[in-house]
Amino acid sequence: MNLDYLFDAAHWEFGTSGSIPQLLLSHLWYVVLALAIGTVIALPIGLYIGHTGRGSFIAINAGNAGRSLPTLGLLMLMVTLLGLGLLPVLIALTVLVIPPILTSAYAGLRSLDQRVVDAARGVGMRPWQVLTRVELPMALPVLMSGFRSAALQVVATATVAAAVGLGGLGRLLIDGLAVNDYSRVLAGAIVVAVLAVLLDLVLAFAQRWIVSPGLRVSR
Repeated sequence: MNLDYLFDAAHWEFGTSGSIPQLLLSHLWYVVLALAIGTVIALPIGLYIGHTGRGSFIAINAGNAGRSLPTLGLLMLMVTLLGLGLLPVLIALTVLVIPPILTSAYAGLRSLDQRVVDAARGVGMRPWQVLTRVELPMALPVLMSGFRSAALQVVATATVAAAVGLGGLGRLLIDGLAVNDYSRVLAGAIVVAVLAVLLDLVLAFAQRWIVSPGLRVSR
């Protein structure tokens, strides 16, 4: 195997069908959609469970169940039920996003020093004020670690979209294997790996920006 496909300028032309930039944008679109939908679903549930302590078994079991689900198998099931298209892919990827965000939100709130939470209640804060002004800011380091984990999993797994006829960087893998073009397969693997590393660096920078310096030191 060699890197001829990766370094061929013809494969990096913007606007060309099947070019690496076009596949990269499609891949990122699937990732962003799955992360957005999964966060909207999982974050409120995780915060509620962590804040109230009710239903903690849901957070624990959701994490275990999410890690054991085969994404490709779930995708094939969704295709069987819903047909081809973006919806089955989004469902499969969103199911992958939910467990780490839900469990990190729950764990972040439950790991806080309860004396601080009790003090917030003692000065007359309402429950929603305690959650948004005290618990959530203090739990951000743990919550962001869960979000970063979810993002990395989705970046790697979004390649399955190509298995049902969609775009994304998985096209390089699927199409390359179909014609025994291992230079294309290697290019796809490298681009996915580099994308995952860059995304994690961006999220790490965002975490340092939004998390209080005092919390970073204490953690």
